[in-house]
Amino acid sequence: MTAWLDHFLFGLYPYICLAVFFIGSWIRFDRDQYTWKSDSSQLLRRGSLRWGSNLFHIGVLFLFFGHSVGMLTPHFMYEAFISAGDKQLMAIVSGGIAGLLAFIGVSLLLHRRLTDARIRATSKTSDILLLWLLWVQLALGLATLPLSAQHLDGSVMMQLAGWAQAIVTFQSNAVGLLDGVSWVFKLHMALGMTVFLIFPFTRLVHVWSGFGTLAYIARPYQLVRARRMNVPAGQNQPR
Repeated sequence: MTAWLDHFLFGLYPYICLAVFFIGSWIRFDRDQYTWKSDSSQLLRRGSLRWGSNLFHIGVLFLFFGHSVGMLTPHFMYEAFISAGDKQLMAIVSGGIAGLLAFIGVSLLLHRRLTDARIRATSKTSDILLLWLLWVQLALGLATLPLSAQHLDGSVMMQLAGWAQAIVTFQSNAVGLLDGVSWVFKLHMALGMTVFLIFPFTRLVHVWSGFGTLAYIARPYQLVRARRMNVPAGQNQPR
């Protein structure tokens, strides 16, 4: 039963989550653009939103890019500059700080949404469930730090990175690479994939718009013509 569950969660489930993530996001943008927003409750009460939102976004963005680069970069590309052990130590320190900031932020946001009567009344069930899911996910991420500190040679990190790279390159041996990995890591990974699964059905879709704003840097110049260029000479002279 355990072997079957491992094959499903870490062999098949990642592809289900990624398919729903991309296809679901595209369908929602195509069919329900008026729901494509962050649904901010700032107008109801600012207060802890400023601290909670900023801490959460700073921490989560660092964790997202840190996990993406750390897990998907092959070892041969950085082994000449940093060892696996040093890389894991760097990940523990930086990830621990970012994870703590994100955890404090999501705790403030969850407390605000549950205890403020007006915000609670305007909250969807998906909003509250999403915050709880993120809270548990970040707590599990912090719980992996003591376990990672017991393997400072980078062996566990190499297993997890090997699994992630095997998944994105469609290799059949991905599940076997997780042999001996603690259930805390596996639960953290499964819950993280679930965040991608529910992504298109929650307010998280606004993340796409955030990344889309990077295109603003490469935008073409806007050509503006004054109206006075299109009227007879002297028309705009004071009388």
